[in-house]
Amino acid sequence: MSKPKLGISACLLGDEVRYDGGHKRDRFITGTLSKYFSLLGVCPEIAIGLGVPREPIHLVGRPDHIRVIGTRKKDLDVTEKLHAYGRKMAAELDGICGYIFKKGSPSCGLERVKLYPSKREGGMPSADGVGQYAQAFMDAAPLIPVEEEGRLNDPVLRENFIERVFVYWRWRVLLQQGLTAKRLLEFHTRHKFMVLSHSRVDYERLGRMLADLNKRKIGQIADSYIAQLMRALKKKATRRNHTNVLQHIQGYLKKRLDKQDKAELVSIIERYRLGQVPLVVPLTLFNHHFRRYPDAYISGQYYLNPHPPELMLRNLI
Repeated sequence: MSKPKLGISACLLGDEVRYDGGHKRDRFITGTLSKYFSLLGVCPEIAIGLGVPREPIHLVGRPDHIRVIGTRKKDLDVTEKLHAYGRKMAAELDGICGYIFKKGSPSCGLERVKLYPSKREGGMPSADGVGQYAQAFMDAAPLIPVEEEGRLNDPVLRENFIERVFVYWRWRVLLQQGLTAKRLLEFHTRHKFMVLSHSRVDYERLGRMLADLNKRKIGQIADSYIAQLMRALKKKATRRNHTNVLQHIQGYLKKRLDKQDKAELVSIIERYRLGQVPLVVPLTLFNHHFRRYPDAYISGQYYLNPHPPELMLRNLI
């Protein structure tokens, strides 16, 4: 496989597809991410025939019963069309490893989309809506990492999303190579410290799944495994968990470093724990030491290099 593929709301790529003929080009997506990912623009409103310019649409109803209605033409209802297109794209874009949606959009927003009450119910608008194309897509393709472009301004959420994208990309590579018990165990082993930085409980649960490799069909185990793994990685990695992982990795150097280097490493990990330096600082020091003292097990761990360092995703967390 070449670069991982991302689905992107087309307006974020600069396509003039919004209701007023404008766009919402995002420089992080079109600049930084475009160097490391293949970007596939999608505009559900255009796809279902609304055109540009077009009648604006909004969400109406309750969180458990949302309709997508024209703001002026009340007889315009595109709910079913957006649902159908979401399911269609989930099937057609099965090669993507992540999706970035436009925030606040009645078709693509993932959370806090303005939801208007029906005339019969009355009341004030709430922020309880979800874009109905995005909802249908996520329901049909629950494994694919998704995020809104606005939330990517948060360094923790940005790193979490990109990390999940690369994990899912590696999973797709594994499936293309051919799923075997050996390859599945190797995949699990190489992601050990990464998963531990998110949840020890989930790591142990994943390990128990693989204990049944000789008792169940590998395809069934793999389906359960990747579903649990993607749920686990969606949890934010914490400073405490990262510190525990760093201290664990430190143990692989205890017989190789002199007293001064050991003291420096302990100090840097403590400074990270206290929030005085970002995660990239202890990781850079670890990579330095493991270049001097290679360790086969550690060199196979994706935790130290989960995504291209040029993205600088761990410089602010």
